[in-house]
This record gives sequence, structure tokens and C-alpha cells, in this order.
Amino acid sequence: MSDEAMRYEGSFFGRRRGKPLRAGRAALIADDLPELKVDLAAVPDDLGALFPVPVREVRLEIGFGGAEHLLHEATQNPDVGFIGVEPFLAGLAKGLAGIERLGLRNVRLYDDDATQLLDALPEASLARVDLLYPDPWPKTRHWKRRFVSDQNLGRIARALKAGAPFRFASDIDTYVAWTLEHARRSPDFEWTAAKADDWRRPWAGWPGTRYEAKAIREGRRGNYLVFRRL
Repeated sequence: MSDEAMRYEGSFFGRRRGKPLRAGRAALIADDLPELKVDLAAVPDDLGALFPVPVREVRLEIGFGGAEHLLHEATQNPDVGFIGVEPFLAGLAKGLAGIERLGLRNVRLYDDDATQLLDALPEASLARVDLLYPDPWPKTRHWKRRFVSDQNLGRIARALKAGAPFRFASDIDTYVAWTLEHARRSPDFEWTAAKADDWRRPWAGWPGTRYEAKAIREGRRGNYLVFRRL
């Protein structure tokens, strides 16, 4: 396995390339990604300037996978700007295909380590951050690879506006407990749950994802946590 195919940068571990992409999907990455990709060297103070249409706020989704949630949210909220992060080429290609098919102009993408993007964003510039069904790294010796960490929560907090939500979804109980432990000891966040249904039921308007559907088929249940930026 080459260093290009498998590497670690900041918080990203794993293989970026799987099966070869079909010609059409490969062409989307070659032709459309350069126009939609956030340039870390030229991030504007007003993130709304990233979009060719007026937006009232900007939200970030880290690791959008098959892009089901990202595309749904962008379609339902045309006056909101969305930045989607996905380092895996198959998922990135699905996102690009959906953006083209739906004619979306309120989505921008980043195809590398999310920590690099978070560090480049202006302080208090995001209205929401979503981390949905991230890689759970289930083996105990790999838990340090999980995206949720004290350092990354600090990064998210710096980029979020006061009062804005950080949303986390997972079907892996150990990762849910891990996230609760880290977020509840953070000075920057408070857990918003008041009763069990606040985290056992999907959020209003939740479209579901392929990964979630697979988890349900395999007998696992999703948990949907919301933390407020203090």
C-alpha cells in the first residue's frame, strides 16, 4: 500500500482510494472539484463569500459519506451555505454527482483532513457543525484515532458561533459514551438533552443515511446528540 493511498494527517487515518472510479465520476472530480473546493489559502472572513448565491449562515458537515444528508440539507435550505468534508474519493464523487444533478449552488467541498479546514476557518463563523456516523474505530487500541478528541472539540468550538449546535450521531455505544465524556468535560459545550428521546430519536427533518440503514438492519440503534457552544 502506497503512502499516498494510506496516510495520517492530523485526524485522518485510512485509505483514500478504494475501487477505481467510473469514468464519469473520475471526470467530476477532475473537472468540478477545483471549482467547488475551499481554498485554505484564501478563506474569506465572511464565509458567505464562498458561495455564488446569498446565504444567511454557513454550516459544516464533517465526513459526509454518500452525501445523502448533505444534499438533503442543501436542497431544503437554499439560503444556507454548506461546506462538506470527505477525504474518500468514492464519497466525494457521489457528492459532486448530486450537486450537479440537483443544480445546487450553496455547497462547497473539502477533500482532505477536516482539522486543516477547521484551523483555517474564521473564529465564530459557523452556525452548525455535524459529525454523522463517523468511523468508530471500535478496537480499544484505535480509540485515539476517533475524530472526537479534546483538541478537535476545541477546534470545532473556535469555529462555531456562540449558542450554535455541534451535532453527533453514531450507532456505536462506546463512541457515544466517548463523545459524551469528552464534550461534557469541555468548557466550550453543554449537552442539550433533557430526556432520553432527545438522543434516541433522529432530529426533525432527518433524511437518514445508507450507513444508518445498514446499522438498523444489523440490529444497532442510532444515537443523536446535540451540544451547544457556550
